[in-house]
Amino acid sequence: MQNKILIVEDEEIIRIGLQDNFELENYIVETAADGEEAIAKADSFLPDLVILDLMIPKKSGFEVCRVIRKKHPQCYIIMLTAKTEETSKVAGLEMGADDYVTKPFSILELLARVKAFLRRSGQKNTEEETVTAFPDEVSFHDISLNFKKYEATKNGEPIEMSAREFQILKYFWQHRGEVVLREDLLQDIWGYTPDNMPSTRTIDNHIVNLRKKIEDDQTNPKIILSIRGAGYKFDA
Repeated sequence: MQNKILIVEDEEIIRIGLQDNFELENYIVETAADGEEAIAKADSFLPDLVILDLMIPKKSGFEVCRVIRKKHPQCYIIMLTAKTEETSKVAGLEMGADDYVTKPFSILELLARVKAFLRRSGQKNTEEETVTAFPDEVSFHDISLNFKKYEATKNGEPIEMSAREFQILKYFWQHRGEVVLREDLLQDIWGYTPDNMPSTRTIDNHIVNLRKKIEDDQTNPKIILSIRGAGYKFDA
């Protein structure tokens, strides 16, 4: 089955170049040049993955990311940001993006990241078809998660979380009490391999966002604990 990719980029040369490269890799590709078109295409095309430039007209990349994440929680979103836009990267992850690539970027790097995400998506679907032991719902502290419906609450109040955040929490739950390395998360959740491993700051930014949502005090976390020089431990 061919995967579907939506490319959102207002610069025509970049948009066409990306489309050509991904079609050569046998993906089904649609494109959008502005935020409004991107949201409409996401609703009609139902992509597996969106490559989203932040600096687009009509609706910002942040707004597009927020809307797509809410309406299509299982869709992966990779942001394209300028090299100096560190705050934009963090803000994009807070809106629900799964990863980011800085401009100027290597098309080979972007292709590798897309393949990693979609490979992991295929593995996850296979696991969901064959493994029934893991519960659809879990609770810890004052948090309740429904992995089947992608719903989360804290003290009974809904929390908006991305598919990636659900996957991270599911992984933590499966390894609760253990030290989870950042490299483990990149390989088992993001689908990267040791030879194309990105910076672990991607992981750290996601953990920061998760703590904002589930911890009572993100500066003194009680659920997702940092293990210096290694990674994290989940205390359920």
